[in-house]
Amino acid sequence: MSLYMEEEGAVTLPFDTEETAELVIEAALEYEGCPYEAEINLLLTTDEAIREMNQMFRQIDKATDVLSFPMLNYEKPGDFSDVEERPEECFNPESGELMLGDIVISKDKVLSQAEAYGHSERREYAFLIAHSMLHLFGYDHMEEDERLEMEQKQREILEKIQILR
Repeated sequence: MSLYMEEEGAVTLPFDTEETAELVIEAALEYEGCPYEAEINLLLTTDEAIREMNQMFRQIDKATDVLSFPMLNYEKPGDFSDVEERPEECFNPESGELMLGDIVISKDKVLSQAEAYGHSERREYAFLIAHSMLHLFGYDHMEEDERLEMEQKQREILEKIQILR
C-alpha cells in the first residue's frame, strides 16, 4: 500500500497522523477484502481550504470534515472483480497499484469534532479515514440502509484496530 500524504496549514494534530492513516487504511483494505496493493492520496488541510473545495466540487459553501474523491466506479460497492478488465483506468502504470482515490481532511474539524463528541483527536481522525475509505470503495450514505451499512463497517474497522470512543 502506498500512502501519499500532504499537509497544509499551521494546525498540528497531537499524534502521528501518517502512522494512524496507514493503520486505518490497511485495516479498511483488509476488511473489504481488496485483493490488490493500493494507493491513496491524503491531504490534511484547514477549514478554509476544505470549504473552498466543498464549494467547487459539491456546490456547498461551508467547511466539512472530510471529502472523498474515488478514482474507481463499481458495479457494486466493494466489488473489485472487474478492475482487471480496465487496467489503464484502475492501476498506476508505474507501481501497478490500484488507484483508489483522494481523501481530504480538515484538521480544524478533527479537533473540534473530537471535543464535541467527547473522544480523542486520533479516534476522530481514524473515523474520518475509515468513512472516506468506504467512499473510495464505492459505498454511500444517501439512503437509510446505506447509512446503516456504512456505520456498521466503520465501527467494525475501528474495532479491529482498537481505536475506540
